[in-house]
Parts: sequence; structure tokens; C-alpha cells
Amino acid sequence: MTLDPETSAKITRYRPRVPPPEWEQVADTVRMLVAASADRSPYRVERLLTATTCLAVWCHRSGLPDDPEVWLRHETIDAFVLTGCTDLAPSSAQTYRSWLRHMRATLAWLERGEQAPPPMKAPKKVSPPYSPVQLGRLRGWAERLPGQARTDVLALMALAFGCGLTSGEVAAVRTRHLRRLGSGAIVVTVPDTQRLIVCRAALGGRAGSRRRPARQRLRLPARARRPARQEPVQLLDGPAPADRRPARLVGAPAALLLDR
Repeated sequence: MTLDPETSAKITRYRPRVPPPEWEQVADTVRMLVAASADRSPYRVERLLTATTCLAVWCHRSGLPDDPEVWLRHETIDAFVLTGCTDLAPSSAQTYRSWLRHMRATLAWLERGEQAPPPMKAPKKVSPPYSPVQLGRLRGWAERLPGQARTDVLALMALAFGCGLTSGEVAAVRTRHLRRLGSGAIVVTVPDTQRLIVCRAALGGRAGSRRRPARQRLRLPARARRPARQEPVQLLDGPAPADRRPARLVGAPAALLLDR
């Protein structure tokens, strides 16, 4: 099995943002497991690395051998999900379990006569959209940030609340996914999908109420920043509807009225 250079580099360079004390002891085995299963996994390699690291550290702290066959036993994964993921939402813990079980199924440790694992279901709970009061507080916090941090946060809020992008889509957006038309509208190409979201500017809550400054830019966070001529994006004044149609964005000096 040969991984493409990009995936191989992600695995080789991976290191948790806040490495636990046990990281150096489990790092090689974590990378090995992900490298062996990434080519046949539908999940992003970053997610596999995160889940496998959490499992490995939990096993080490629980006194289990630093043995991948022990880590990926059904009972080990279930114990990890039930006792080692208490800081996660039930649905997130269930997602970790699915990733790890798929990794196990991908590898060659299935011929041991083990019974199929019992199903585990997390209660389904749809998080309600932010209320106008909550959005106002977020915007107030963002407006007080210094310099470029203010622009970055407001841009991310616009992509999430206004455009209705999921957390994964927001994280994947780069400046190349944003295109400004001659009319002043901005087209957002949602990464890894065929969706296009067209945003047209509105000022003072009413389109065309005054002219926009000629030279303004929309900037993403530093790691995603590329040269581009864009409008600054501001926070919306209402929660995104359940069908994810974008809501109106308001703020100074400019705002976006988003429509699909």
C-alpha cells in the first residue's frame, strides 16, 4: 500500500496541539495504525489521528500494554468510549467509536472468533441556532478584538452563521474558494461540494443605501490567508433557519445579504 505524498506528510508531521505526557511513547504506533488504514478509510486522516491518539493515551493511562491489537479490541474501544470520552458529547463519542471500529475492520485482526459488538446509539439532539441575543454578544466580543483578529473572527462568523457552512466546511475554506464578481457580489464555493453561495452586499441594513469603500478586503485566519480583494464580512442579526438558508448580516462598514 502506498499513500499519496500529502496524506503521508500529514501522518508523519502529526502532533497533538497540546501533546499529553504519553505522546512520545505512543506516537509511532498511532502513526503506524493510521498509515495502515488511511488508504481504505472514508474518514479524513486528521480525524483518524485525533481519535487514535485519544485511544492510545487512554490505554496507556489505564495500564494496558502499548499493543495495537489490545487497543483495537472491541471491549477496549467500548471502555474507552464509555469512560475516556466523558468530555465529549454523546454523538461525538459515538463518532470516535465508529472511526476506531472501521480502523479495526480495515486491518487484519478480525479472524479471532470475536462476536459482533453490540450496537450503541447516542441520543439525537439537534442544537438550536443561536438567538439574536447570543449573536449580539458574540459580535460585541469580536468587535473588541484588536486589529486583524477582529476581521478574522467576523469573517468566520459570516461564513458559519450567514452562509450556513458546517464546522468542517468553514475549516476547509480558503481564499481561493471566494470569488468577487463585477457586480460586487461574492461567490463562495463550498469545499468538496458542488454548492455555490452568492452573497451580495447591503449597507446599513438596506442594499445600495450608500457606496462601499473602493479598497476593502476579506481575510481569513493567517493559516488560510491568501492575497485576495474582498469585502469585510460582518455578523448576522438573526439565527440561521433550520434549512440552512443564509440570514442577513449586518455591521459597519459593510454587510452581506446572502442568498443561494
